Parts: sequence; structure tokens; C-alpha cells
Amino acid sequence: MCPAIACAADAPSRRNDPGGLCAPLAWFSHPLCLRHRIAADHPESPQRLAAIEDRLIASGIDGFIDRHRAPEASREQLLRAHSAAHVDFVLAQQNIGARTVVVDDDTAFTEYTAAAALRAAGAGVAAVEHVLQNPGQLAFCAVRPPGHHAERARAMGFCFFNNIAVAAQHALHLGLQRVAIIDFDVHYGNGTADIFRHQPRVLLLSSYEHPLYPYWLGAPESPNLVDVPLPAGTRGAAYRQAVSAAWLPALARAAPELILVSAGFDAHSADPMADLLLEYDDYRWLGAFIQAAAARTAQQRVVAMLEGGYDTTALARSVEAFISPWVQA
Repeated sequence: MCPAIACAADAPSRRNDPGGLCAPLAWFSHPLCLRHRIAADHPESPQRLAAIEDRLIASGIDGFIDRHRAPEASREQLLRAHSAAHVDFVLAQQNIGARTVVVDDDTAFTEYTAAAALRAAGAGVAAVEHVLQNPGQLAFCAVRPPGHHAERARAMGFCFFNNIAVAAQHALHLGLQRVAIIDFDVHYGNGTADIFRHQPRVLLLSSYEHPLYPYWLGAPESPNLVDVPLPAGTRGAAYRQAVSAAWLPALARAAPELILVSAGFDAHSADPMADLLLEYDDYRWLGAFIQAAAARTAQQRVVAMLEGGYDTTALARSVEAFISPWVQA
């Protein structure tokens, strides 16, 4: 047993280290996440995960990872975040074969969508359980479809189940009293806000471009939602100043026992879906910021769920930058 980190028995460390140290990253994914495809030209494509995997190998970070296969989320776990009608609607699409079931202009079920969505949500559940048993590791869920636009009773914006909300509700179900979600996707996580806007045990910290889809107008009646809207063209220095000023006091007040991250990388300057101008160093800074916040009150327990990021090169290198503080620790 590693003296610093208790590695999961079913996922031995792949770190090539003669001292036998445990890998600092727990990586949750599933092959079905590569099978979901809305359309050939859809930006939320399987190539996103493939690019991340290629970068892990090229950078050498692959050797610092304990890999875990994501389980399916159970109906009970999904019902903590979603209405019964919504859960049943998604589950009913499991056997549609070659048909396409359209939800909106951006969102549709194809043959493997429901199966992938179950694994994406299940990854968050398993990752929460993992970090509660193994504080100090980052658990990163490299999954798709993403989740933060999925509301309690509606799929939208490439999202079917709200993966981060399912994970947060599972943490509360296991007995945690205070959880924080940090969402730095360039698009506001309206689904996460919809689910938690009246839940004071969950602090939701969001940075996003405004105005931009889904055109969130804020919820001043919900003090647990701390929004940092940013204009197009915002660069790293202004971004860091804005989120530090808003998030640090909120985190100090809430003292979360676990930090969950909706990790969208579409605020990068190369991303085609928006106009914030973050760079790789800004994602490295975000990783370090979250790591330090988790060390203060959350016993270094962090789970990150992949959300957006649509330029595959920028996505892969931004993920590398974000996870690097845990590798270098």
C-alpha cells in the first residue's frame, strides 16, 4: 500500500517508478464514449477523446495514470439529479438501432448515445467514490457526451444526463455535507444551475462568456450560484483576476468537503465555438488553483468531468496543462 495514496486494488499503478509510488491521476472512461456520434460533422465528436489520449502518450503523462472503466449509472443515481420522466426518456433510446431521435438542433440520440450517457454519468459516481477513499489523487473523467447543459427534465446542448450533478448528488448521498462545483466551460452550465439553484449544500462557481449560448441571465435569489460572466476577448490575466476575486471568498465561506469540476476547455483562444482568449498556462493555473482550494478544506479530493473543447489540438494540450499540477506535485 502506498503510504501517501491508497491505490485501487483493481487498477494498479502504471507509473514506471522503481519506488512503487502510486499514480497521482485516476482516469475514468469507457470505450462506449467513443461510439456516440450525433453526425459526421458535429463538433462534439469521438476525435475529442482520441486527441486527449494521443496527447497523454506523447507527453508521458500516460505513465502517471491509474485507469478505470466507467460503470453504468443506476436509475436510482440518475433520479437524484433528474426527473423520472427524463431518465425514462433517455433509457428508452437504448435500442433505437440506426434511427436518430432529435432533441434540438444540436442534440440527438443515435445508436450508442444512451449507452455512452450511462457510462459518462457512471464515471462521475465511481470517481467520487474513488477520491473519498484515495484523497490526494485527481480523478479525471474523460467521457462524452458532456453533461452540464442537461437540466433536471430536459436534454439540450449536446448533453443528455448531467454528469457533474449526478456525481454531486452521489457525494451528498454518501454523507458529505458541503460540495463545490467549479465550471470553467465557456458556455454556462444552465443544467447544473437548474438542478442546484435551491440546494445550499452545493456551491456552483461558474466562469463563462456572456452573452453566449445558453444566454444565462443569472439567479440573484440563489446565493449558492457564484457567476463570473466575461465579455468576448477576455484574456488570461483578466480572467484570473475575476475568478479569484469571486471564487476565493465563496470557497472560504462554503469550506467544501469535495470539489467537482465541469472541465470545459472551449475558452481557449483557438476554440471555434466562442471568443474568450485563454491559453495553456491559464488552464495550468486553474488546475493549481483548484488543487490548492481542495487542500484547504476538501482533503485534496477533486473530481473533474470533461465538458466542452472543440479544437482537438487545443483541447488535448489544455487537458494536459490542467492535470499537470497533480503530476508535478
